[in-house]
Amino acid sequence: MLSKDQIEYKKIENLKCELYCDNFENFKRYGIPKAQLIIADIPYNIGNNAYASNPQWYKDGEIENGESKLANSNFFNRDEGFNVVNFMKFARKLLIKEPKETGKAPAMIVFCSWQQMPMLIDQAKEEGFKHAYPLFFTKKTSSQVLKANMRIVGATEFALVLYRDKLPKFNNHGHMVLDHMKWKVDDGYPKIHPTQKPIPVLKRLISLFTDPGDVVIDPTAGSGSTLRAASELGRNAYGFEVERDIYNKAQSQMLNHVELNLIL
Repeated sequence: MLSKDQIEYKKIENLKCELYCDNFENFKRYGIPKAQLIIADIPYNIGNNAYASNPQWYKDGEIENGESKLANSNFFNRDEGFNVVNFMKFARKLLIKEPKETGKAPAMIVFCSWQQMPMLIDQAKEEGFKHAYPLFFTKKTSSQVLKANMRIVGATEFALVLYRDKLPKFNNHGHMVLDHMKWKVDDGYPKIHPTQKPIPVLKRLISLFTDPGDVVIDPTAGSGSTLRAASELGRNAYGFEVERDIYNKAQSQMLNHVELNLIL
């Protein structure tokens, strides 16, 4: 049986799903529409400690084999040069204006480390995002294997919901939505990016804050998982990814099935 979203989705035509190999700061080149929801997984600024608690730091995951080529490396070249100020300005410009009606306002969701939250909240206020609240995602296990005998290890992910004045659109369908959610993974999708967010998690968030036919933008698209999730839910999706190799993998592995999945 089709869900309510799927039934509404069948009425929508000419949905867009476009990923650009470019910096989000160059968005004017592409004439993309303004969004109901922006989702971004920004760099966590962990620098050359990106793999420090992960077995991949060592060859074949074993300390006795010595360090691997990933030791003392960033996830990506842009991780240390990410401009949060420009990112917030992009969000201000690319989110739709708040409509007069209640329950229709746009929002932004930013995945981040908990240490980044105060800085992001302060910077968001500079661009008119006056309100914020955190989201917590709980995992079944931790990737911090190398720290397991030293301290309690992290098994959570964090995000901020940011908005201007009016509460954003919220499709809870009469159910209470808690600020902590399960980090649900679906292995049926390709794994492209080391910090790739699971499509079931993204679908949950997109369903809450948008309707079929709305626009979702991911300015740090990575694997394209946000675009895939939005497209499968009948939303228009646009994204930017600066790393050419990741962009090519996203196009060939993650987004090449979008058209098939649009047929319900």
